[in-house]
Amino acid sequence: MPASSKPTEKNLHSSSLLAYDALFYDRSLTSRRYALVGVACSSIFSCLCIIAGIVILANHGVLGVAVVSMTSDNVVNMSLLYLESDMVVLILNLIVTLCTESTGFVHGISLRSALASESRLRFNTNLRLLTAARGWYNPNGTLLNGVSAVLLIISYASVSLVVCLDQQMPRSPIPAEGLAIAGLPLLFLGVALLLQGVIALLGMRAVKILTWSSSPFDLTASLVHHTQLTPVTFRCMRCVSDLDMDGGPAKPSETQPSAWQAHPSIRKVVISLWGLVAACAGWAALVMYIWHKYNSTTFTTAPLITQTWTFVPHGQPNYIWYSIPGANLQVWILLFVNMAVVQGPLTLGLHCAELIANVSRDERQWRCATGRKGLRMTTNPLKPVFTNLICLVLFIAKPFLHWMFGLAFVIPNFASDGILGMVAIVMYTAQIWNLCIALFIFACFFTFVALRRPRGPQPATYGHLQTLANLVDEWSPVMWWGHKNDEIPYCHAGTSDHPLPDVKMDCIYAGSGVGSHPSIS
Repeated sequence: MPASSKPTEKNLHSSSLLAYDALFYDRSLTSRRYALVGVACSSIFSCLCIIAGIVILANHGVLGVAVVSMTSDNVVNMSLLYLESDMVVLILNLIVTLCTESTGFVHGISLRSALASESRLRFNTNLRLLTAARGWYNPNGTLLNGVSAVLLIISYASVSLVVCLDQQMPRSPIPAEGLAIAGLPLLFLGVALLLQGVIALLGMRAVKILTWSSSPFDLTASLVHHTQLTPVTFRCMRCVSDLDMDGGPAKPSETQPSAWQAHPSIRKVVISLWGLVAACAGWAALVMYIWHKYNSTTFTTAPLITQTWTFVPHGQPNYIWYSIPGANLQVWILLFVNMAVVQGPLTLGLHCAELIANVSRDERQWRCATGRKGLRMTTNPLKPVFTNLICLVLFIAKPFLHWMFGLAFVIPNFASDGILGMVAIVMYTAQIWNLCIALFIFACFFTFVALRRPRGPQPATYGHLQTLANLVDEWSPVMWWGHKNDEIPYCHAGTSDHPLPDVKMDCIYAGSGVGSHPSIS
């Protein structure tokens, strides 16, 4: 009878989970140590930036800069100086990415636990800054999530303002130019990174974290163990996209739904990435229109041709510019506003792309259950990141695309004898088109990942916790998924601690001990 079969399968889930919990359940304290070390390193770097910024401001004033290297003013040395400046900005972008990823991991884990405590957690991966727990003053709530988003934008915007060039006018007839660091942007960078770390730690202390693992299986096991998630019967062959359908016996499918079909937020992320491409193309077209309209009166730069189209602006590039009015602190405020408004969509778009990368990582891990080596519950927390091509692409793209933005939207902070002069914003046409092409390739890659449909009868989960709880009926350190029992009238598929045979494509699967059920598909 169906009524008697339901407790049987629930008991099977519970007993296997208790056995797993007694022997192998892992809260992933190694991930916790790695995360806290990352937050500590981020805090140290942010404090160094704050101290250095305060020292520069105290010694040189609001518009003062600290010179770190000097060279004689000639064509060769100046080219090397510009290259050195670009490399310093790229390295700073990479450091900021490492710092924000460390604090973001802690913030994401605490947000996940907060949503689970409110019974609102559906997927293992969520949009960290665009998903909030209840409570206005909650560290994982809407207010501080919004503050974190602003701080993330300021972090990357500050990098483009920190490095500048300084011209020294010595008594000898040959002037010298050097690389210099502006104090106020460095101070803002340090404060932004430090506050992100503080918010992440507040979120960590505000909620009980069941597991620090980024794996959906550790999270599912912990939620089932703490009775926050209950496996549903008759769904051993139902994937995540079948959630809105009446659950019941089903035949295996040769292909599974894509992440676009399974995860509602994925569609919004893909659309936002293409929106970035369109916005960048529109920006480049607007710059070209303004240059053509006012070239004879305002802009006297060379036209955009093949000879002037380069990756890094040099020689006589095509560009437009406008100056920033005001003095002292007012200039810096206007610069930050200009930079944040233009760079903010790029920063948030790359943040949203994390959802596609992480959902793909979760599905890839689940599909190991039909491989030769099986699905390993306990792994090095860094291994899923550095062995996953999509995660690596995103990790490299974040600092690189922000650096490319800095080549297109330039604040030529030229100082004379340690004091910034007139401040302007320059938009290089070729570099904007370069950024647009890079974003186009980035959007194509992640769109392909979101639309790709896994092959094989193993139901897709994409880190959906309820689906995983339904599909995993035996928990063990290493699991395989496949055909388990031939029963009448329905077969059973599930997991085991040893390799299982492939499911039978012509059979109907429902679950262990199921007698009959009206819904068959």
